[in-house]
Formats: sequence, C-alpha cells, structure tokens
Amino acid sequence: MTDKAEQADETAQAVDDALPIALVDGSNVAHSSEGDEARLANIKLVVRKLISEGYEPIVVADAALRHQIDDKEGYERRVEEGKIKQAPAGTDADYFLLAFARELDAVIVSNDLFRDRAEAFPEARERMIRYMIVDEQVVFERRNKKR
Repeated sequence: MTDKAEQADETAQAVDDALPIALVDGSNVAHSSEGDEARLANIKLVVRKLISEGYEPIVVADAALRHQIDDKEGYERRVEEGKIKQAPAGTDADYFLLAFARELDAVIVSNDLFRDRAEAFPEARERMIRYMIVDEQVVFERRNKKR
C-alpha cells in the first residue's frame, strides 16, 4: 500500500471512530437555573453528562454571556482554552449553533425552540435534546417529534 493510501485509510478509520458531536447552547444552559445569574456550573454539568453518554460536546455561546456568567474567570479560561466557542460580538450565536449542527450532523442541547430560525433550519427540531438540571443532576429528553 502506498503512503497516501495508508494515510487515507487512517483518516477514514479516525472518522469512523469519532464520537458523535453534541453542540451545547451555552447561553441557554448557563441561564437554566432558577434566579437571574448565569451559572458556569450548569455548562460543566451538561458537558460531563454528554461525555458520559458518549458524545463529543462543543459549547457555543454568545459574546454577552461573558458579562452575565457567575464565574467570569473560569468562563474566560475555558474560552481561551477553546472549551467554549464564543460567537463574535454583535452576532447571533443561534445562527452559528444551527449552522454548525447542520454542517457537522450534530445534535443540539438546548431548551430554545429556535422559532425565529425554523424556516432557515427546518431540521433543527429533529436534532434537539432538551434537558433539565435538578440538584446538580442532568436529565436529557430526546423526544423530537411534535406531540
């Protein structure tokens, strides 16, 4: 086998072995607790739960979250480390979240209904994983069809 053929085989194997991607609506998850303050702990809990269920989580947040989050230092560190992807200031993170989900064939963890984006992203409903956080425990709901 040639070097190029071997490299192509290795690349194909890596793709086959890749974990399914779960995009996390960081702003939605951070704000999911009772009270006014966005919590970094919520994002961490959801990420851990996704990893335990065999997903590769990617957190996408809007730029405003850095001003609302309770643990600003921890949040900024995660942005710098690439653990949280921050949409450019003045843009809509929802668009990036939905576009990446389509491009990466990923699920989306959010309780947002994305009604304002339904026409451009009609498949989004099929990708959604709803969640609840109660007593530091995360439960996912995967019922995606209309009831």
